[in-house]
Amino acid sequence: MNSNIDATKTVPPPPVASPAWPRPQHLPLGGLHRMAWRAVGAPEGESWLLLHGGPGSSCQPGMLRPFDLSRQRVVAPDQRGCGASLPKGRTAGNHTAALVADMEALREHLGLERWSVLAGSWGTVVALAYTLAHPLRVQRLVLRGAFALSARELGGLLLPSSRVRHSLGWGALWPVFPGAVLSVALQRLTQLIQSGTPGVASLRAARGWGLLETASAARSQRRSLLHAALGTPRLATAIRREWASLRKAEKRAIARLNRPGKTRADRNALGKFRIQAHYLRHGGFVRSGQLDRGVLQAARHGLPVDWVHGRFDAICPPANSRRWAALGRAAGGAVVHVEPHSGHLGHEPDMLSALRKSVRRALA
Repeated sequence: MNSNIDATKTVPPPPVASPAWPRPQHLPLGGLHRMAWRAVGAPEGESWLLLHGGPGSSCQPGMLRPFDLSRQRVVAPDQRGCGASLPKGRTAGNHTAALVADMEALREHLGLERWSVLAGSWGTVVALAYTLAHPLRVQRLVLRGAFALSARELGGLLLPSSRVRHSLGWGALWPVFPGAVLSVALQRLTQLIQSGTPGVASLRAARGWGLLETASAARSQRRSLLHAALGTPRLATAIRREWASLRKAEKRAIARLNRPGKTRADRNALGKFRIQAHYLRHGGFVRSGQLDRGVLQAARHGLPVDWVHGRFDAICPPANSRRWAALGRAAGGAVVHVEPHSGHLGHEPDMLSALRKSVRRALA
């Protein structure tokens, strides 16, 4: 879940050599908030809105890899308080309805009539909320690793079992103990992360949260690798390279847990998880049934929707996309549902291949 975490930000995907990732522009949103955004690709090409996961993460150059930038234009905003948006880590005035309004303000600023949306993990929540509010502004949706904001997803990340804690060598470092109630765990983490003058416990919480994201993504990839090794050796080789990189990142994260001092990476992590704790503690600021209504809204307006969900995703269960795809199909929607041989991350080999096919497919 990226706690929906979008673990693609914890472990950056391979860099994109071309085109250059431009410096962000900033769109004033009223009050203190200014949204950072970038536009990449063909200026007159098919317009796409790229919604990152998190909450609290940001758009990264590797997220452009599904697109054909010779004929598609990608608009990549960092959501409120995230990435290069200002003020970083600010939670005041930060909620899902505001994010939806921000995306619509950006569309109007760019003078676009409609755009398509590629969203991953937490980004799928924002995409469905945007579709519910502004269906006439959406051309089509490609939704990866859909996040349902369920207790199962949040608990799977933030309430690690004793076995997982032991495997990561934590001892008593993670401030949430096995068997804790999820609401209590979120309150405890929020208190630590929101601290205006973070101390050792706050740094450990932010570092530990990042480690849990990485470890969950690595578990997904390991499951994917074990199954690929049984019958698709070429894919297994590609997955093994990705998994090895993720395991190295996991080991580095473990080594940083007790390191003294606060680094730039720590400051970024505190900002990210401050936003994430804020959203998760409030249920993503999503009303009961709101995401279902977004799915039905897309069907009602005939919007093509591709649900792309890794078969071995240990963060956001594939059942999320299966249920919403079935709901949209039953309502007469134009639905494609695929489960690539991958975990949660957007740059895993089979996932990236599936996203490319969805994003580059010409509509009739």
